[in-house]
Amino acid sequence: MKRHSQRGLTLFGVLVAGVVAAFVLVVGFRTVPVVNEYLAIKRILVLLAEEADKGASLLELRRGFDRRGQIDDIRSVSGTDLSIDKSGVRTVIDVEYTRTIPLLANVSLSIDLHPSSEPR
Repeated sequence: MKRHSQRGLTLFGVLVAGVVAAFVLVVGFRTVPVVNEYLAIKRILVLLAEEADKGASLLELRRGFDRRGQIDDIRSVSGTDLSIDKSGVRTVIDVEYTRTIPLLANVSLSIDLHPSSEPR
């Protein structure tokens, strides 16, 4: 009679895989709002750059960002944080900011973001 070895996951293996999967899910769920905010800021910056090319002043651009930011619930950046460059053919508006996301207890994730109206 041949003896076949058993294959499969042990209970310990299932627990470790579950902990890893839970951590990945927590990180994913916590970063989704940051990505949504980044995309909203980028969309607003593109719209503002188009307005600036049509002759809008710096003050109008900053106020426009604040108004649109209230609609999209943007709290990380305000109109005063914008860097507006009208020196070239097209207006370039960008901003740099850091978001810190608390994960578990004293562990947090820090993300540096740099949205710009310039296509990359």
